[in-house]
Parts: sequence; structure tokens; C-alpha cells
Amino acid sequence: MATKTAHAYIKGVDSQPRKVGVVASLVRDRYVADAVIILENTPRRAAKAVRKAIESATANLIAAGNIDTKTIAINRISVTAGNRMRRYVPASRGRALPYEKISSNIFVEVCGEEKVKKAEKAAEAKKADKKEKESK
Repeated sequence: MATKTAHAYIKGVDSQPRKVGVVASLVRDRYVADAVIILENTPRRAAKAVRKAIESATANLIAAGNIDTKTIAINRISVTAGNRMRRYVPASRGRALPYEKISSNIFVEVCGEEKVKKAEKAAEAKKADKKEKESK
């Protein structure tokens, strides 16, 4: 059985990278089915964005080939800093104080095993039987 990988890269998530990183660490190195359940029950704003990224990567993997959905796992997940938008907030005496709106980028890579077709299983069984008979 061959292992296939697919990825998704979500840019411009309106949360700080350290806050998204906390949520990403909850699901690192888990199966996708478990990760989705964890993220649905996580009371943080970043959980929705991380779940969407994982689901997108999973959909990319399933579309790429004949994949067994039970074997799909998160291979790699990382959060990096995105663009910073400079903004100003009004202050006393007509001043304007600068601040930055920080965004994040989420990279998710998932891997899964290909489904084995019934014909291939039968062929492998026949080969095993032949080798067994030859050894006797």
C-alpha cells in the first residue's frame, strides 16, 4: 500500500500566530477524524480556522486518488505570521496612536493510505500461496 500526501495553505487568518499555534498543537500528529472532533469542542476562535484548513487538506487528498478515509492523519501542521496591517486609533488631544492588526498563515499536510482493490488482494493471496507451495 502506498502513502499519499496533500496539503492546504490558509493565508490571512485574523488571529495572532501564538493563539492559533496553541490550537494547532492540540491536533498535531492525530488522525483527522479525531482532530475534527477536538476542534469542534474547543472554545477558541482559532479552532474554526484550523478545522477548515484540515478539512481542505483532507478534501485535496481524497480528490487526488483512491484513499481510505480511516487512515488519513495529520502529517504536519504549522502556523506562521502573516501580513500586518497598520491602523490608527484615536487618542486624546486629537492624536492618533498606531497599532497593527496581526494575521496568521496555517499550513496543514495530511497523509493517507491508498485503498487496496479486491482484485489486487486476490492476486497477492495467490502469490503467497504459490510461494508457500514452492517452499514445500
